[in-house]
Amino acid sequence: MLTCRALLRLLSMYLTLHLVVIAAEFFKPFNVSYDHRALIIDGKRRMLISAGIHYPRATPEMWPDLIAKSKEGGADVIQTYVFWNGHEPVRGQFNFEGRYDLVKFVKLAGYAGLYLHLRIGPYVCAEWNFGGFPVWLRDVPGIEFRTDNAPFKEEMRHFVKKVVDLMREEMLFSWQGGPIIMLQIENEYGNIERSYGKGGKKYVKWAAKMALSLGAGVPWVMCKQPDAPDNIIDACNGYYCDGFKPNSHHKPTLWTENWDGWYTEWGGKLPHRPVEDLAFAVARFFQRGGSFQNYYMYFGGTNFGRTSGGPFYITSYDYDAPIDEYGLLSEPKWGHLKDLHAAIKLCEPALVASESPEYIKLGPKQEAHMYRLNTGREGLNLSQYGLQTRCSAFIANIDEQKAASVTFLGQTYDIPAWSVSILPDCKSTVFNTAKVGAQTSVKMKEYHLPLISKISTFQDFRSGISHTSNSWMTLKEPIGIWSENSFNFHGILEHLNVTKDQSDYLWYITRIHVSDDDISFWEEKKVHPELTVASVRDILRVFINGRLTGSMTGHWVKVVQPVQLARGYNDLVLLSQTVGLQNDGAFMEKDGAGLRGKIKLTGFRDGDIDLSKSLWTYQVGLQGEFFKIYTKENNTARWTALTHDSPSTYTWYKTYFDAPDGTDPVALDLGSMGKGQAWVNGHHIGRYWTLVAPKVGCQEHCDYCGAYNSDKCATNCGNPTQTWYHVPRSWLEASNNLLVIFEETGGNPFGISVKLHSTKIICAQVSESHYPPLWKWSHPDFHGKLPVNNMKPEMFLQCQKRHIIASIRFASYGSPQGSCQKFTRGDCHAPSSLSVILEACLGKRSCSIKISNAAFGVDPCQGVNKTLAVEARCMLSSNNGFSLL
Repeated sequence: MLTCRALLRLLSMYLTLHLVVIAAEFFKPFNVSYDHRALIIDGKRRMLISAGIHYPRATPEMWPDLIAKSKEGGADVIQTYVFWNGHEPVRGQFNFEGRYDLVKFVKLAGYAGLYLHLRIGPYVCAEWNFGGFPVWLRDVPGIEFRTDNAPFKEEMRHFVKKVVDLMREEMLFSWQGGPIIMLQIENEYGNIERSYGKGGKKYVKWAAKMALSLGAGVPWVMCKQPDAPDNIIDACNGYYCDGFKPNSHHKPTLWTENWDGWYTEWGGKLPHRPVEDLAFAVARFFQRGGSFQNYYMYFGGTNFGRTSGGPFYITSYDYDAPIDEYGLLSEPKWGHLKDLHAAIKLCEPALVASESPEYIKLGPKQEAHMYRLNTGREGLNLSQYGLQTRCSAFIANIDEQKAASVTFLGQTYDIPAWSVSILPDCKSTVFNTAKVGAQTSVKMKEYHLPLISKISTFQDFRSGISHTSNSWMTLKEPIGIWSENSFNFHGILEHLNVTKDQSDYLWYITRIHVSDDDISFWEEKKVHPELTVASVRDILRVFINGRLTGSMTGHWVKVVQPVQLARGYNDLVLLSQTVGLQNDGAFMEKDGAGLRGKIKLTGFRDGDIDLSKSLWTYQVGLQGEFFKIYTKENNTARWTALTHDSPSTYTWYKTYFDAPDGTDPVALDLGSMGKGQAWVNGHHIGRYWTLVAPKVGCQEHCDYCGAYNSDKCATNCGNPTQTWYHVPRSWLEASNNLLVIFEETGGNPFGISVKLHSTKIICAQVSESHYPPLWKWSHPDFHGKLPVNNMKPEMFLQCQKRHIIASIRFASYGSPQGSCQKFTRGDCHAPSSLSVILEACLGKRSCSIKISNAAFGVDPCQGVNKTLAVEARCMLSSNNGFSLL
């Protein structure tokens, strides 16, 4: 009998094959152009919402669901970078498979009916290792990155042409019936252009000319590029872009990166951007003439393997995005933005028909922008929008503290502080950025499978035989030289020149002689010798005679390390480690890693010993890496059973575990470990590190009002930055999954466990003063008319897929207090609150409840603005072969 997992995989394969067969083309071929107002798609101006998703930060099995959730959330476009170092890891050898199957990703967007913005760059930044450049690029003779340099321009042109040609061959451009409507060349070059002088100016012009010469047939953009040539659109990146104007009145206003969160460093706090402020920024952008806005990121994902940049960026790239690292919706961010997008779409007929808005000052910090529909504009087809509003308006209150009451077109509107109200008909408010009616989802990583028992049982389904093995096995990593591939050199070599970034680790080994006179000198003077390294990046470990004596972490920091040397010959081993290569800035090819400047030993009787030109032996990487002991295919490693001894440094561990039942995302809890890397069934899930964030700098209450920065509304102070690590379901088998850990600093593998990540609690709080559901405004039953007097606000609750509402923990219609998981009844409460919610929601995946006295059969407190607050618990459905937890 097929398992549920097997059935799901077969269904996924069937759907993929079915789509391939039926989709000869995704759209009827159409052209894309632009004017000063917007992109023009198939002859029509469009207001476009884009969702940023980076295909390598997820698995191909995750892509369809991520794209579907983006579309459901109101996106018209999927945006992604193209990652050069993933596609050309070796010069001239290309990879477009697995997580780097760019063609498949673009096609999936097309299958979903979405457009695609392809940011080729090929420099991407993106907190990605080396900014997306392949490390071999450093070794091209005479090369200098991102300037008027012939070797660089030739390599860049070759890769960009490779991508454009591939997209054309696969019929993926809009004029071929494909989803690609726009491309990007370079990326935020304006930040560093001045560093290159005249060479930078020439490079910008060359890059634009080169891109256009490839004949892609769709517009090209350059972001953060004030001097973008006339035939390239310059675009904005930032937290706010409502004040941005392109460098020509012939170009539309585009926002390529709306930073809806921020990235995180090891030992850092977790950034969070309030959805009220994010919605405010988006509404202001469209209010003031914007026409294309992309969320960076809509789904952030995971820096699998060694792809995180930095240095010191964590493995998670969650980015506080509307879809979290595991593919689950982050509420209320996703839901509130969905409502915002629906409101903007209601205004689209007027927005695209107006050449510019009419500005109306309503107060010292209040203003309106009104767009009037020009019905005579050639090519405008109102029926395509399903709504015939002839005027749309945005009313903004940019005061950071005070709400305001304003009069607009003879009608009074109350606008909360730091918010925008959207009026698709210039009369009826359908959305305000500060009024969040979307549900809040509380995600939990639930304890599932500890890996602590001495015996672990698993079943080999191929043979039907059950096996047992020791829960944890161990293997020591040699310190220093471990292979014949080591080599000698007089002097200190730059880290990347030796490793070519094939490993984080590079060993430097030399021998020091200590005389009897040195020992006598130290005893007499009561001093100790010290190792001094002029500059180190990222991590340096110092070993004397096989014993770890010191560590240093930093970005080009000086190291002064006391050392204990014995009489005679001493082996000095320096282990240089990278934690993600630099991903931004000028002259990246010159930055490098490892050790730099003089290395010397001080405190000797006859003076300092300069080791900078001594004979050193170099060893790249780890023995375990070289033999790939993290794969099931490796049978040569001599593993031994692990006992509950004290933690050990530079040690490999392995065990086996069964995949949790169901389809909830899976995480490894590595909070008991120190620093290292982890693999599951040979897949590298990334670096781990339990560095702790500062105890100060987090806010108990987050005020969304006012300009956002990455330190505002941060969380997780005093805790490890990251302890849970995503293991994609597609990397797991039903049983006998191999987990291999390389631990550097001495963690406890017996504390590792497998956990399920899911949304278990959902809450919502909606009052009578909220607005009716956005979908009702454009529903066919209303024949495009606004508004309908009897339309009421509604609460909408929904569990994640394959889950149902199993219980109601709180329900009160009246004057409830508090927030999610802290709701309490107020003085006003309808006795029927719980029974109404149970009848509407229990046992269902989703439900909606009108916020009205009629729905609850009573007015619990006349003359009071009433609110419905609900907290519900979701559980796995018993349908379709799944059991209720």
